[in-house]
Amino acid sequence: MTSARAEGAAGSTESEVVAAFDFDGTLTTGGSVWSFLVRVRGPRPVAQAAMAVLPRLVAAALFGGRAADDAKEALFRRTLGGLDASAVSEEAARFGRDHYARRRRADVGARVEQHRRHGHRLVIVSASPELYVRAVADELGFDAVIATRLEVGADGRLTGRYQGGNCRGGRKLDGLHRWTEAHAPGALVWAYGNSAGDRRLLGGADVGVDVGRLGPVGKLRAFRRLRDTAELIG
Repeated sequence: MTSARAEGAAGSTESEVVAAFDFDGTLTTGGSVWSFLVRVRGPRPVAQAAMAVLPRLVAAALFGGRAADDAKEALFRRTLGGLDASAVSEEAARFGRDHYARRRRADVGARVEQHRRHGHRLVIVSASPELYVRAVADELGFDAVIATRLEVGADGRLTGRYQGGNCRGGRKLDGLHRWTEAHAPGALVWAYGNSAGDRRLLGGADVGVDVGRLGPVGKLRAFRRLRDTAELIG
């Protein structure tokens, strides 16, 4: 939520500013993971993998949290495990750029450019795989990416397991804090998100902004809305 520090620093040049954006549903419309897996493996293998982990996917839908982390990793193990990491990275980069071109949100993109005009540091913070989120960040000129990393074995192949955990909930905020401490200590932090998984990120920022589609009835209704915060930036 907006702090007194944020209100006082609006338009000020005394404090460096970091603007952190979620990816799925924030910079883009909808999700990306299923489309990415289909792009890499094809629809039939992905459907077969989904059926094999269906109980975990159901638990993820019902309970979220750790159940969602486990289901996602199980799906990755079945679809990406054993694939050459370099080849997947190349395809992932192409997918990321294509996906953003198709699904970009113009309203949030305009906010990115507003921050850029003021010289603010730009970061993507996402639970989606860094494999393709980084390609989007590079294309958009972001300063950093904090996202889910996938483990690569000694043989250069993906294991399908997380490297350091799924970048969701508190991990998003922790990752952003580590980055700001290393690269922009003392910065004023703005954070943008659209779902319950972004509540910790938005709540830990100086200014948390809800860009979801549900407005005052959404799970982020305690935070300011995108349209109500433009003037705070200057």
